[in-house]
Amino acid sequence: MRDTFIQARLDGITPPDGAAMEAARRHWDAIAKPLHGLGRLEDMVVRIAGAVETPEVRLDRKGVAVFCADNGVVAEGVTQTGQEVTLAVARSMAAGQSSVCRMARVAGAEVLPVDVGMLALEAIPGLRARVVMEGGTRNMTKGPAMDRAAGEAALRAGMETAEELAGRGMQLLAAGEMGIGNTTTTAAVAAALLGRSPEETVGRGAGLSDGGLVRKRRAVAAALAVNQPDPTDPMDVLCKVGGLDIAAMTGFYLGCAFQKLPVLLDGAISCAAALCAVRLCPWAEKSLLASHRPAEPCGQLLLDALGLEPVLDAGLRLGEGTGAAAAMPLLDMALSVYGEMHTFGGLGIPAYRADGRSPEEGEL
Repeated sequence: MRDTFIQARLDGITPPDGAAMEAARRHWDAIAKPLHGLGRLEDMVVRIAGAVETPEVRLDRKGVAVFCADNGVVAEGVTQTGQEVTLAVARSMAAGQSSVCRMARVAGAEVLPVDVGMLALEAIPGLRARVVMEGGTRNMTKGPAMDRAAGEAALRAGMETAEELAGRGMQLLAAGEMGIGNTTTTAAVAAALLGRSPEETVGRGAGLSDGGLVRKRRAVAAALAVNQPDPTDPMDVLCKVGGLDIAAMTGFYLGCAFQKLPVLLDGAISCAAALCAVRLCPWAEKSLLASHRPAEPCGQLLLDALGLEPVLDAGLRLGEGTGAAAAMPLLDMALSVYGEMHTFGGLGIPAYRADGRSPEEGEL
């Protein structure tokens, strides 16, 4: 990594705080309820304690960054709609009217849309401009989607966005994306990183026909064949067959880990970025939380590679960070129990035991 800003943040990411995680586990077990009664929600709070380095977990202020970019591979007929949709949805986000804005409002989260390289060049009030490549990426079936310098610039844009939100006092973050064609780039990134075929990673995205699915698989296969991305070098994969949104989200997740902030993943696209982040810096894993099970076929493969289990399985496929926003109220409810519930000691009743014995059984 030649960018000193990026390298300094990679070097500054520390391991999770094991003592804070153990204290959080002990606190959960002391609460007057069955052991691990809230399942993965308890696990998420423990992970958060490790990321923020204290069992005193607070998630009062929340933010969702949505990275908007266009993809040159759309020229291969891999999408149902045209790239004008990227701009239309970005405008809607900037006006606070898109799906993620409405869901985030209910969850008590702020939304920050970020332009890292849309086809349309338009100043939109409320849209943060961190443009890396004007007009978006190149067609990856003909050569690399972007050069290394652009990939690093997108990574930095994501890191800067995480730092901006951290500076505004956010305690829980999430990342979403908007960019027609980005399930195609995601499938290519997943195939390269996981050693899988296009048949295993390519899905129908926003509703492709059978013919469209065939074209999409062919495009991913062509991009992999033409570019030969190095699976041991996440930046090589991102630059050759990725997108600016995926690269920016990769930087965002690394920035969250550097800032010691928990961050919710969304669907398959964000999971691909998260795996790139972990491959660049394994300790970045400490900040990652899985919100929902992606509908795209590569989504579960990516979650498996990350070792994460989501708390929602609702067939969500909207994108924009909506799945992450949907998980936020669940975390709020879990923290209400974690922070306010009576302990066994406080109620004067015996605690549940991990060995399952009743108090009457005692020690055998």
